[in-house]
Amino acid sequence: QVQLAESGGGLVQAGGSLTLSCAGSGLTFSRYAMGWFRQAPGKEREFVAAISWSGGGGYFTDSVKGRFTISRDNAKNMVYLQMSSLKPEDTAVYYCAGGGRGPAKEVSKYDYWGQGTQVTVSS
Repeated sequence: QVQLAESGGGLVQAGGSLTLSCAGSGLTFSRYAMGWFRQAPGKEREFVAAISWSGGGGYFTDSVKGRFTISRDNAKNMVYLQMSSLKPEDTAVYYCAGGGRGPAKEVSKYDYWGQGTQVTVSS
């Protein structure tokens, strides 16, 4: 059974930083691209960042470029999202996604999802 478990969310002031972690199990983690998505209340789930199976190259939505970094440790079955200079508009539930054939931006390209972790940025 594939499981993705996010952690690291919380409440932070604008301008602050958080690092989200995603632990994978039940899949050959190193074979797949991984992604982070987020969903704010009343909005659709949107792409945030993705990383290839090898960890080479990160892909980001424009609104987080220069502020967020994505990385992975295949030996530990972990993927991370380092977020800095956080803004109130970054407030959302953040989801880890796995099983992608490549670092895609589309929700439909990923087979596995975590339960999400809440990130709240206060102004």
